[in-house]
Amino acid sequence: MTIERRLSYLRIALTIFGIILCFGVYPLMLLWPSGWTWHVGHSDYPMMIVGIYATLGVFLMLAARDPMENLSLIWFTIWSSLVHALIMIYQALADVGQHGHLMGDVPALLLIAVVLAVLTPRNRRVVGVSSIA
Repeated sequence: MTIERRLSYLRIALTIFGIILCFGVYPLMLLWPSGWTWHVGHSDYPMMIVGIYATLGVFLMLAARDPMENLSLIWFTIWSSLVHALIMIYQALADVGQHGHLMGDVPALLLIAVVLAVLTPRNRRVVGVSSIA
């Protein structure tokens, strides 16, 4: 795959993931709480997560305009998603009541990490590629 095509797919992925993080996390928490919400009953935690991921989503959509100038944000998203997923895997396996997350938010975070990692160039020195294609 050429670097130009890779960057094109990366822009699409950043936009799609950004939209999902902005507008999809809260509805998923309401529609499928066993796979997307970690607390039962009243908790301030879900809205904090929604706020953090909505903010990340906005910045991913902005990064889609020029991924090469936003590599640190993209790599932060990759690594933080991976770490978050690994912690949630441990917690979900340790608590039988949380097994639904193994089919909900855990695979979603792993998908984000893997797709962005595969599509993101490893450094800024990509020869012959305009950062605004």
